[in-house]
Amino acid sequence: MSTPKPIRSSLLILLTTITGVVACGDTHPPASQVTAATVKARTTLAEILEVPQEIEIHGTVEATQIAAVSARVMAMVTSVPVKSGQLVKKGQLLVEIDPQASKGQVSQAQGGLSQARAVLALAERNYERFKALAEVKAASELEVDMAKMQYEQATGAVEQAEGAVAASSAVAGDAHVVAPFDGRVAQKMVEVGDLAAPGRPLMMLESEIGRRLSVSVPETLMATANLRPGDSVTVTIDSRPDLGDLEGSVIEMTPGADPASHSFQAKIDLPVPDLPSGAAGRARIPTQIREAIAVPSEAILRQGGLNMVVIQTADGLAASRVVTIGRDLPEAKVEILSGLTGNETVLLGLATTPPSGARVEASS
Repeated sequence: MSTPKPIRSSLLILLTTITGVVACGDTHPPASQVTAATVKARTTLAEILEVPQEIEIHGTVEATQIAAVSARVMAMVTSVPVKSGQLVKKGQLLVEIDPQASKGQVSQAQGGLSQARAVLALAERNYERFKALAEVKAASELEVDMAKMQYEQATGAVEQAEGAVAASSAVAGDAHVVAPFDGRVAQKMVEVGDLAAPGRPLMMLESEIGRRLSVSVPETLMATANLRPGDSVTVTIDSRPDLGDLEGSVIEMTPGADPASHSFQAKIDLPVPDLPSGAAGRARIPTQIREAIAVPSEAILRQGGLNMVVIQTADGLAASRVVTIGRDLPEAKVEILSGLTGNETVLLGLATTPPSGARVEASS
């Protein structure tokens, strides 16, 4: 069924009226007439610096002075008056060994010395007699020479016996094994009743203060690092993150590479004297110079799990950039691995990222 003409005319008039009302109600100005926000901030340039490239090498903390204490006598251990971890003074008793065996050796050496001295006394008297007989032509020159030879042999035998007494007495002194320096008992390897033998370590003793990091530097890295005694190396201790980066100094370096591991052994002196020996540490070895982009740490904004930097464009507007940060640099700066190309004007001290397109007003 078709709509009558009067009704169609009325509908057309109504639609025209509604359209006019809607058009008149749009009071928003064009986008070009919107006033942009303004952000005030200090500015600086993203610098391009030359920094040393570093390679991290793992190492172990050790005492500056370590000794494997042993005895020179084979006998039973009768007393161990110290414990692992105990502080000891130089000359303090560490291990006592049964002295009977060493006392027997001393007695035997002293008996040999007495016999040698008796032979020497007889040889000396014979030599003097033959010299007197030779003066009155009652002894031949050969007899005098034989007497002299026997006297000299007896003299050498006495000296040898005296050396044996001194050596056995020194070994007997090892019945009391004492600390060679002030330090700490790092490891106790014997108990009462064990058999002490020459060359067998009885205890490991380490100095109480003074620590160094021992690292193995691959020979391929040495070609570019050229590490030498006296060089400064940045060190971190895994169990002590509170210490941060430590400035260590290379105090010892092997002149050649180990043929098995093809690496150089380096000792790095640490400025913290009371670190536990055996702790894990890492040394950052500088290799070669490279270019890096750096900005002040206060230019970094952390929002939504992202690291942001706000820059000022050539038009003087603010623009946010997502960046990847690297390691900390001196003078409270941080390395930018990606997101900036260098020489951009970055904004400092912002609490949050401004709206895109905001006008930047530099402040002092």
